[in-house]
Amino acid sequence: MPRVLVVYYSYTQQSRRVAGVLAEVFRARGFDVQLAAIEFTDVRYAPQFARLPLRHAYLDVFRMLVPQLRRATGDIRVPDVVAQGEYDLVCIGSPTWWLTTNMPIRSFLESEAAGELLAGNDFAAYVVCRRYWRNNLRTVKKLGTKQGGDWLAGMHFAFAGGQIRSFLALVSYLATGEIRERYLKVRIPATNLKPGYDEAARRFAERLADRHDAEERPRADAPTAVGRGSG
Repeated sequence: MPRVLVVYYSYTQQSRRVAGVLAEVFRARGFDVQLAAIEFTDVRYAPQFARLPLRHAYLDVFRMLVPQLRRATGDIRVPDVVAQGEYDLVCIGSPTWWLTTNMPIRSFLESEAAGELLAGNDFAAYVVCRRYWRNNLRTVKKLGTKQGGDWLAGMHFAFAGGQIRSFLALVSYLATGEIRERYLKVRIPATNLKPGYDEAARRFAERLADRHDAEERPRADAPTAVGRGSG
């Protein structure tokens, strides 16, 4: 049975929602699926992410701007399942922080654990974003390939609204833990993933499963070598 690992970070649980849909499809296709949620443990930043809503939404969000621009890494906890055996496919879920890959996933992708997991393995990725997703996905691909992984495909899942209104919707959600219609008297879209994300995630998982099956079929059909002494 082929094995799939979906490794992700999720503060608002949007990446986790996508991971759950992917796992459902892979299991239906006969894959053994493991989910691994990266835990952000860095003492400089983790306390503010230990609760939702945030205590100081604007300050906490903007506090991550400089570390994100510096492409900084921090302390994380990697679930034990990441190192438990070999996987045929790894799928990485990365939320977008300040236009790029979030610190927890960047820290994982630059770790020894990621090197041991990805070396010689197929990997794919999905990113969750408000609007700008390309840099995040490009970074995940670059870092994963640097660790020896073989890139398959990527997908992005966006929130509703343009850059400004989606930002206001996100801050409203982080400040209250609720989805509201207005923030600062401005009408805002519902934050978090757009309706239909689950169907898009299913199609993405089906594509990855189809690709794996297509690659495995020639190996299964290949003739077995016969030694000279066989008769």
